[in-house]
Amino acid sequence: MTTLLIILGLIAIAVGIFGTIYPALPGLGLMFAGAWLLGHAGDYQIFGSGTLIFLAVVAIIGTAMDYVAGALGAKYTGASKTAIWGAFIGGIVGAFFAIPGLLLGPLIGAAIGEFIAGKDTWQAGKVGIGTFIGFIIGTVAKIGCALTIALTVLFVWLGSFF
Repeated sequence: MTTLLIILGLIAIAVGIFGTIYPALPGLGLMFAGAWLLGHAGDYQIFGSGTLIFLAVVAIIGTAMDYVAGALGAKYTGASKTAIWGAFIGGIVGAFFAIPGLLLGPLIGAAIGEFIAGKDTWQAGKVGIGTFIGFIIGTVAKIGCALTIALTVLFVWLGSFF
């Protein structure tokens, strides 16, 4: 059973790393679940409560940053509520069109939302670019948190040998 938990934990961490880039997967949540499974497999001797609490906080902050950054990018450029909803819907629809859809979906959705709200082309483009920049900043923050989780798991595991 311990071997199965370790294998499942490592798979969850690996899929979680992929999920930090592809937003349709809850990457940081999967990485935390994998770390928890590894902790449970070792009776919390290697990955104790302090480590798991730290990893949970990192996962929560990274996930929140991913969602908040895009909205702040749109809001910073003066987006209407329709544009923010457009960015959200564009992000969901874009997830079905691989990497180009992931990158352009929120941008196009925010721009369409601004057009629906009756704004001019300049404002729609400005909001679309702001949303895109926010998306990129959120993704970078999420990747940083994923790296923090992966390195913490690695170093705590390596530290258990000493």
